[in-house]
Amino acid sequence: MRTYLRTLTTVRNLGILAHVDAGKTTVTERILYATGTTHKRGEVHDGTTVTDFDPQERDRGITIFAAAVSCAWDGHRINLIDTPGHVDFADEVERSLRVLDGAIAVFDAVAGVEPQSESVWRQADRHGVPRIAFVNKLDRAGADLDRAVASIRERLHPVPLVVQLPIGAEGGFTGVVDLVRMRSLVWADGDGTAVEGPVPQELGEEASRRRRSLEETVAELHPAALEEFCDQETLSAATLASALRDLTRTGDGVVVLCGSAYRNRGVEPLLDAVVAYLPSPLDVPAVRGVHDGTEQWRAADPEAPFASLAFKVNAGSTGRLTYVRVYSGTIEKGDTVGDPGTGRTERVARILRVTADRHAQLDRAVAGDIVALAGLKSARAGSTLCDPGAPLLLEPPVVAEPVVSVAVEARRSTDTGRLATALARLAEEDPSLVVRTDGETGQTVLSGMGELHLEVAVEKIRRDGGPEVTVGRPRVAHRETVVRGVSGLVHRHVKQDGGAGQFAHVVLDVEPLGAEAGVTGFEFRSVVVGGRVPQEYVRAVEAGCRDALAEGPLQGHPVTGLRVTLTDGSTHVKDSSDMAFRTAGRLGLREALRACAMALLEPVAEVTVTVPEDAVGGVLGDLAARRGRVTGSESRGGAAVLTATVPLAELFGYATRLRSRTQGRGTFTTRPAGYAPAPQPAPAR
Repeated sequence: MRTYLRTLTTVRNLGILAHVDAGKTTVTERILYATGTTHKRGEVHDGTTVTDFDPQERDRGITIFAAAVSCAWDGHRINLIDTPGHVDFADEVERSLRVLDGAIAVFDAVAGVEPQSESVWRQADRHGVPRIAFVNKLDRAGADLDRAVASIRERLHPVPLVVQLPIGAEGGFTGVVDLVRMRSLVWADGDGTAVEGPVPQELGEEASRRRRSLEETVAELHPAALEEFCDQETLSAATLASALRDLTRTGDGVVVLCGSAYRNRGVEPLLDAVVAYLPSPLDVPAVRGVHDGTEQWRAADPEAPFASLAFKVNAGSTGRLTYVRVYSGTIEKGDTVGDPGTGRTERVARILRVTADRHAQLDRAVAGDIVALAGLKSARAGSTLCDPGAPLLLEPPVVAEPVVSVAVEARRSTDTGRLATALARLAEEDPSLVVRTDGETGQTVLSGMGELHLEVAVEKIRRDGGPEVTVGRPRVAHRETVVRGVSGLVHRHVKQDGGAGQFAHVVLDVEPLGAEAGVTGFEFRSVVVGGRVPQEYVRAVEAGCRDALAEGPLQGHPVTGLRVTLTDGSTHVKDSSDMAFRTAGRLGLREALRACAMALLEPVAEVTVTVPEDAVGGVLGDLAARRGRVTGSESRGGAAVLTATVPLAELFGYATRLRSRTQGRGTFTTRPAGYAPAPQPAPAR
């Protein structure tokens, strides 16, 4: 056991987080190159990267799917997940952060903190994931480390602990001064190996000033460092490094490094910082789970009962892989695992160490590992996989609610079954994709996090050999309602075609259900006296009226928001029956609705929009253009929270529009708010 525990101290499970185009994938590629995992540097613009192996990722030049890789550095095993930076794929980031112990947040040295950088930083805050920051692209024109650090401080609110000073600026950036060990690291063109030397003379004074500032900041935050600083008026390299490690793991400070991943400058010290400052599986709290309503904790102990969480499923044509983080225990090839959420058990056929789309087989995986399991058929992202004899249900990642929907159908009717299979596979791989059938329109509706998210999903169907798909906007489900009713409508149903006939006589009043437009529902009552219509026939009349509500007289939509009163009627001794009065109720109400003044209703949603204060005007104007009615506004945490009622049909495409107006910083949620009168079409001239 001691050997296993010593091994766990040399494991780092981390992710790369950033805004799109900040350089996450390039950083990952340079890490793989520096660790000897690859022997050629992959480039995003050439489509030769290891982690962006999906054809769509290479075509679009962005990361779409979180990719896991494994490498070794300075005697440590680094399990790394390259996450997407586009807001449409934030759910991939959420599921990855759920199983990570640390992260590298990458920032553009020119742009600083960008909108999605802010979003993923907040996601990491929610999960309590320790981070170090890497300010990338210092070789670009306009790059400024101090300005980027200032944006980190102002927009993300951590205490930045800058441990490097750039040597050179923009195109002349050649290396860094290590402020912890007070040395220089310079990279020659085309070589990823740093040449260590003394601090350049021209930077000596600036380096000393920054080292002093770093010591003072650390001493303010760390009691042991403060004690040494007060005694000696300085901090040793060992004390400073130890304090930086503690502050990183508690979240009280964020170590900031810099470099240019594209030029292969700054990657080696970044790896050293990962090993020195980010936690191992033994440094993070034990995982919490529930069994029989009782909360339990499992530490990262290879000899404890096995417990793991599935965070990704890849259901490709070559087989199904389930990516898991092992929190406790040991699993071997051929073992049986249980899913306490479903009660099912399955056998693990293979255990794989994953490097993007390449795999190496393992005999076992222990606590702290991130591996892929082959042979599992029912596990889903978020499933707990554990020892069947010691069940423990872990908290799954939170799945975001879809905000955009499109209707999809197979171009050829014979491919409907293939499309259903392809959509089921998509939803299995990505829980943020939801597939449903609209019960009223009959359309198959695919919902996701944004237009790009859905576009990628549909393209994946095509590229994976699925059927040709037609994509369109889903129709909203309209209703029809009564604006002005009728009284005393008489309907007689008489049918005589040999044998027993049918006779039913009803008198109906129809009126709106409420004074306000848009009130939904249906009420039926009877005021017939003297037994002119027996009670069993009254129930049949009500059933017939409900049948008539299926199609309204305007456009054939369901009818709602009305009250029907049976005021009178009569029966025949032989020919009256339940069927006759049900038919009379259906046909009588249809006739009455044609005589009523009717209106078309459309579904509306209550929208809550959270935007920066400087974007409120544009967002309000856009809501007004979408026929929205603002019902509330308040300030919350430096942002404006607007509440409005908006027709559902006007919300298609709103996610992309809102992000455009707020530079990706705006978010919104919706909930159904009933129906409201739809605008009447203009009369023909």
